[in-house]
Amino acid sequence: MLVATVGFVVLFVLLFLGVPIAYGLVLVGFVGFALIQGLDPALAMVGQLAFSTVLNEELSVIPLFVLMGALISLARISDDLYGAAYAFLGHRRGGLAMATVLACAGFSSLSGSSLACAATMTKVALPPMKRYGYSDSLASASIVAGSTLDIMIPPSVPLILYGIMTRTDIRALFIAGLLPGLLGTLLYLGAIHWTTWRDPKAGPPGERTPGRQRIKALSRVWSVLALFAFIIGGMYFGLFTPTEAAGIGAACAFIGAVVRRTLTWPNLVESLIDSAKTGAVILFLLIGALIFSNFLDLAGLPKQLAQWLGAGGLAPLAVIALLIAIYLVLGCILDSMSMMFLTVPLFFPIVVGLGYDPIWFGIIVITMIEISLITPPVGLNVFVLHTVRPDISTPTIFRGVLPFVTADVVRVSLLVAFPSIALVLPRLM
Repeated sequence: MLVATVGFVVLFVLLFLGVPIAYGLVLVGFVGFALIQGLDPALAMVGQLAFSTVLNEELSVIPLFVLMGALISLARISDDLYGAAYAFLGHRRGGLAMATVLACAGFSSLSGSSLACAATMTKVALPPMKRYGYSDSLASASIVAGSTLDIMIPPSVPLILYGIMTRTDIRALFIAGLLPGLLGTLLYLGAIHWTTWRDPKAGPPGERTPGRQRIKALSRVWSVLALFAFIIGGMYFGLFTPTEAAGIGAACAFIGAVVRRTLTWPNLVESLIDSAKTGAVILFLLIGALIFSNFLDLAGLPKQLAQWLGAGGLAPLAVIALLIAIYLVLGCILDSMSMMFLTVPLFFPIVVGLGYDPIWFGIIVITMIEISLITPPVGLNVFVLHTVRPDISTPTIFRGVLPFVTADVVRVSLLVAFPSIALVLPRLM
């Protein structure tokens, strides 16, 4: 217990000193394991774990989905998604912000990167909202909050990592994210409605789109809807695995970019290199997380923490509430991936030991990660938007996201109160 506690303290110190999370996890996990078992067993553990992780074919799904998202961005499908959403909602008060959230939800069905979605939608959605007089706070907040849906609605890289770390069925996790993602979308629309009800000048209505143009705008995104339905439907009915779905999605995205004539040899090479780099970074992060998890298991920290919580007489629901509170605090001081790799090895055995479904807990974890992406002072989506548009200050964006954070708190409360929101679809598979 003492060794594990010291390991956590050292890891936090390393993170605050600027050491990358992957290096910190490997270093602390290896040294901690060596102190308990010896140097030779620690070296053997690291080598064997790294070798088996690299050969894990499930991990090939990550660069393939990243490549699919990159090719879809090249095809400028995000513009079509925003155009279709605007055609139906743009004439309403706050309609452009609502269209942005819906476009983010649509983009998330084809990409697993929240940061990529935030950068893309900033370029697509922010100019028209500024043109129609939207406040900077609402315009920017709708983008950064809507982009968090990207890691809930499948395909989702964090859900893949959670599945590999906890040996949970990735296919079931993908299906489990659908209804919570839809619920999050509806709650974000409610947050926009509430914001513009309090201050109508924050989101004035745009022009009404004629019916014929609405149909035309909708016809531009049928391929996106068909691809999403094919990928998710294929996994739901067991026609193919997540890895096969990623390959099919990347191939379809490549064909779409060729058909739209937006694909060139230089940007294809760039997309391939970026996908490979992203896959390598995530692979190293995962290896570090698994080494650190082995150290915690050997030190007995999860078991002792579960015993301590049991001795305290806390009800299972109170334990879940405590863990969610810890996630809220950590989300204000750690980036999303660091928070996930630090907490899942520690909290997962406790939650499963209390009798909760690992798929449900995975959705809770991803929801908390979503919140961390927009909460100060390290909300990554906020800083992505500020990087693309330096004229909008981070305090302005953080003020705007408060209603969306409230919507997320409501969502996680509903998921805790009604676990079937996340579990009904996987149970029907």
